Amino acid sequence: MPSSKNIKQLEELSEKLARAKAVYVTEYLGLNVDEITELRKEFFSNQVEYKVTKNTLLKLAAEKNELKGLDDFLNKSTAIAISYDDPTSPARVIKNFTKENDLPQVKGIVFEGEVFDGSEFKRFANVPSKEESLAKLIALLQSPLTKLVLTLKSPMSNVGNALNNLKENKSD
Repeated sequence: MPSSKNIKQLEELSEKLARAKAVYVTEYLGLNVDEITELRKEFFSNQVEYKVTKNTLLKLAAEKNELKGLDDFLNKSTAIAISYDDPTSPARVIKNFTKENDLPQVKGIVFEGEVFDGSEFKRFANVPSKEESLAKLIALLQSPLTKLVLTLKSPMSNVGNALNNLKENKSD
């Protein structure tokens, strides 16, 4: 008979999986306290929830949310990074953190309801954020307009310069 604590954790985990845009299943065992604290701070500052979870509870929550294929990644110690807004945010945090550390290692990814192997991690980590994508789009849209304005302005400047030169020549 499951304990009331486990039942409550299962309900919370099921609700989080239902709301999440992305869940990164990671292997964290081997990180010391300072490293895990730093990783949690990075996740927190990027609006990502990082939670150590029991594999059996995560498996049951995945089944409840009809996520097939997650069982393959639920072995050893497991922590999940959950993002409710930007699905690539956890990947960027993990990518930056693993530049100086070997862990956490991504075992699997649930991205917009689809389950991917951890080998797909780099593909997600290199996707630009929504803000970066919008900034690039605006820059691309502004560039032709700026060139057009400068092109239209250029002949007018030349005419103005020619009139000023003519005026100076006449006054001499």
